[in-house]
Amino acid sequence: MPTYQYACTECGHQLEAVQSFSDDALTTCPECTGKLRKLFSAVGVVFKGSGWAHKEQSTKPALAAPKQATGESAPAAAPVATPATTSAN
Repeated sequence: MPTYQYACTECGHQLEAVQSFSDDALTTCPECTGKLRKLFSAVGVVFKGSGWAHKEQSTKPALAAPKQATGESAPAAAPVATPATTSAN
C-alpha cells in the first residue's frame, strides 16, 4: 500500500499515512483540526530484471567508418583557370 504525505494548511503539521488506493484522502489535521492537503514527493523505484538498456548495449557492433581504397587515390581537383585581364593604355 502506498504512503501518502499530508500537511496542515493551518498549523503546518506534517504526517504520513499508509492508505489503500481506494481509501478517501485525510482531510482533518490531528493536531489542530485544520484542513490537510496532500504533498507530492519522490517515490522509490526499483528496476529488476535484465532490462532493455543492458540488452541494447554492446550487442550491436559499432558502425565502421567507410574504408578508403588502398593504392591509388582520387586525383586532386585542378585549379580553376581565370581569364587574364588586359589593361588599356
